[in-house]
Amino acid sequence: MAQLTDDCFAFSGPLLPIADMERMIAERVQPVTETESVKLAAARGRVLAADVIASLDLPPFDNSAVDGYAVRHRDLAAQSETRLAIGGRLTAGSAAAKPVGRGEAIRIFTGAPMPNGADTVFMQEDVRAESDAVIVPAGLKAGANRRIAGEDVRKGSVVLPAGRRLAAQDVALAAAVGLTTLQVRRRVRVALFSTGDEIVEPGEPRPAAALYDANRTLLDGMLEHLGAEVTDLGIIKDDPAALEKAIAAAAKNHDLVLTSGGVSTGEADHVRSAVEKVGRLVFWRVAIKPGRPVAMGVIRGASAGDGAAFVGLPGNPVAAFVTFARVVRPLLLRLAGANPEPLTALPVRLAFPYKKKTGRREYVRVALRPGADGIIEAIKHPQEGAGVITSLTETDGLAELSEDTTTFEPGATVGFLSYATLMG
Repeated sequence: MAQLTDDCFAFSGPLLPIADMERMIAERVQPVTETESVKLAAARGRVLAADVIASLDLPPFDNSAVDGYAVRHRDLAAQSETRLAIGGRLTAGSAAAKPVGRGEAIRIFTGAPMPNGADTVFMQEDVRAESDAVIVPAGLKAGANRRIAGEDVRKGSVVLPAGRRLAAQDVALAAAVGLTTLQVRRRVRVALFSTGDEIVEPGEPRPAAALYDANRTLLDGMLEHLGAEVTDLGIIKDDPAALEKAIAAAAKNHDLVLTSGGVSTGEADHVRSAVEKVGRLVFWRVAIKPGRPVAMGVIRGASAGDGAAFVGLPGNPVAAFVTFARVVRPLLLRLAGANPEPLTALPVRLAFPYKKKTGRREYVRVALRPGADGIIEAIKHPQEGAGVITSLTETDGLAELSEDTTTFEPGATVGFLSYATLMG
């Protein structure tokens, strides 16, 4: 279980700034401690539990970067072509039978080890080959097209640090230094359910006043991208006792309980009160739009220092998406033991005017297109409602508008977060 305590946070203001929320999570939430060894094929997306130390140089020997001819640079004429006798042929995976002699060139292929004495490789397209010789041009610098042993990785160095969330290229590097398994932290266990009398499962009969539940599908996909182990607990109706029971039960064997809906101030929004009966609500309003009514808390465990984190997201799908990216993502990465992965917004030019309140960070759904001058512009989706799912499918990402600015004119430069980035 995640190591959390009832006093791990403190906030009493009306709206919690995003930066303060992320700082509190980084400082007070402890990662899961259990680890396991997994094969490389299963390591992608997992979080390293220990540094990976290289047991060999990479590459382990000097080798050719191209198909061509390996030579001794000191044999070359400085101002004119040089004729060299072909003294052998060397392919990848084979070792040189003899060193390169004076005035010789060895026909060599990409990845083949450099023969003793050779220090430079001419690309085959830059030379003229004769029956038993090759004519090479002047001007190639010493060491050209030669890969040096250890130029990529030195034996004994840290090639992958603990806390790295492994991408495909990281796993490839582990394979390149000869590993077959990696020690990783166990996956974060997340209990996921939706709340509300107005939602039903897709495929089931839908009453006239009901909606199909899209949030669990959305959140499950985002959790999967971040490497979580998800338990889908379905839909819990707006019943205080049922919600309290479901949250308490889910907290017993999960690190995070994640819900959507029921955290606003309506008479039928019972999630907040349910959390307060089985734990402590830390905050429930963040200075963000869409998604201000997002709740975070701690569900009490059986012993001190034990328990589960709780996050209640808004019921509107767009608000759930945005608050997951800004609230759940950093919390989940911290629980997983991953090194910080800040969301880096790329600069784009606004193609629309926009006004907002001060003190609140806003995220506007935008599509990107090149302007007349070739600079990328952000085009606002015509529908701004937090329940408009097509505003997520018909755009490329979110324009991030800072807390301290209220008016944005066309041509202003703002940050852009792609959906691929937000999905993790």
